[in-house]
Amino acid sequence: MFAAPAPPPAPPATPRSRRLALGVIATGMLMIVLDGSIVTVAMPAIQRDLGFTAAGLSWVVNAYLIAFGSLLLLAGRLGDLIGRRRMFLAGVAVFTAASLLAGAAASPAVLIAAGFLQGLGSAMASAVSLGILVTLFTEPRERARAIAVFSFTGAAGASLGQVLGGVLTDALDWHWIFFINLPIGLAALAVAVAVLPADRGLGLRAGADVVGAVLVTAGLMLGIYTVVKVEEHGWNSPHTLGLGALAAVLLAAFLVRQATAGNPLMPLRILRSRSVSGANLVQILMVAALFSFQILVALYLQQVLGYGAAETGLAMLPAAVVIGAVSLGVSARLNARFGERNVLLAGLVLLMGVLGLLTRVPVRASYAVDLLPVMLLAAGFGLALPALTTLGMSGASEKDAGLASGLFNTTQQIGMALGVAVLSTLAASRTESLAAAGRSRAEALTGGYHLAFAVGAGLLLTAFVIALTMLRRPGHRPAGRGDHTPNTARAVTV
Repeated sequence: MFAAPAPPPAPPATPRSRRLALGVIATGMLMIVLDGSIVTVAMPAIQRDLGFTAAGLSWVVNAYLIAFGSLLLLAGRLGDLIGRRRMFLAGVAVFTAASLLAGAAASPAVLIAAGFLQGLGSAMASAVSLGILVTLFTEPRERARAIAVFSFTGAAGASLGQVLGGVLTDALDWHWIFFINLPIGLAALAVAVAVLPADRGLGLRAGADVVGAVLVTAGLMLGIYTVVKVEEHGWNSPHTLGLGALAAVLLAAFLVRQATAGNPLMPLRILRSRSVSGANLVQILMVAALFSFQILVALYLQQVLGYGAAETGLAMLPAAVVIGAVSLGVSARLNARFGERNVLLAGLVLLMGVLGLLTRVPVRASYAVDLLPVMLLAAGFGLALPALTTLGMSGASEKDAGLASGLFNTTQQIGMALGVAVLSTLAASRTESLAAAGRSRAEALTGGYHLAFAVGAGLLLTAFVIALTMLRRPGHRPAGRGDHTPNTARAVTV
């Protein structure tokens, strides 16, 4: 009674059906990524219209982030058990319905509830997307190109979201940043039903660990909640220390449970892959650091230079263009020639250049001289993310592909939450101290951003060292090159 019913046998996937499936997955992910960044530009308009307090406004983002980050791992494993196609379709449907609710929201409570439901749908869809992709594209070069397309949706989608958010908010109103998801979501569902391969799943008997599911979901939800509230309570407050300790205990209990359970929710074998564990650790640091680029640069443009919402989006557009060009145009070829590890290292160097330049950005900046070079160096993200994604999935067998995908997306959200908590808190603290010393508002804000950019550069340097020492060394042939041996047979383990 625990096994998922078997769907009718699916015909072998044709090249055209695989391309359509990739298009559906990329469209679903683009919709989710766009929604995560499109909201940031519209926050002032939402606050004015619905009467949010300053503290309450943060929950428009926090509710989404808590649901998304805490449920990814569970959704990824459930996708392996009940079928990844079924989980993806359900996730897109929930996200689309929640977007309708958010667009129609007339009170803060409804918008926050809709954000939580959007996070739930996002977790269900994105947790299994990479798992579907790596099992659908088994030929190494095809897989590399598919991962490049997938990575583009994540890397460039955030910048595109800021452009679209500014345009929609200025031309129409903030409701349309959510309504825009409806035609995209419905179209994605219609095509996905036809082209995504049916998969039976392992059945719940293979991992129906209810206790483990409760522990990991509660631990991640509490941990992310604690992190996003750091700016309000402080790092040394009883609130942060107490809830942080409880979250750590729950996650430690989850790991103990997985080591002893007969049918673990997350078999710990997946963490023995050096590529998987190293790539996820690098991702936490990289995403945390690049929060300062995605969010703090937008705040600098608006609060220091006086840009409007649409101007801010357009100013960030060159970054999206170069990220897309590198992700789609050259990343797969570079990975094939030089190996994912070396391409990742090159991307991290470029990103350190981005944040290094931002530590020197002046109060009265010239866009062409001070900011355009920063946008162009963001091409490093187009190099780093496809390589990191390939490494993060390289140690997963087909039966664990959804779990590896969920884990990779979970560490991305943890990195984002840490970036929000650490860098925004440091920037705010530095700004307050400079203002108290008599600096102008613009000078104080810029000084705060400088500190956040410098710390972000340090995080990227740490990620570089970990990638250099922990990931596959140059003497190893990059995963998936030139043969069809399963990735798990070649994974470098600790």
